[in-house]
Amino acid sequence: MDEFADFLGLIRDELGLVLTEAEAAADFDTLPSWDSVHLLRLVGLVERETGRRIPVAGVFRARSLREIHCLVGAGRADL
Repeated sequence: MDEFADFLGLIRDELGLVLTEAEAAADFDTLPSWDSVHLLRLVGLVERETGRRIPVAGVFRARSLREIHCLVGAGRADL
């Protein structure tokens, strides 16, 4: 899931949220239709797609989908 477009495609296909790259870079507080359930579902989806466990605490520190993608793409264990 190295490409951001693939990440946005996963969000579109699995969560039903169609977002532009600009929207995905926006703070979660300003993202329309975003809630904590989406975030938890996204963690599960990313784990399934990458085959890696994603620490939820690190994802909670992220302020945008772009940040989550960067963390996951970097393969950081301290997400």
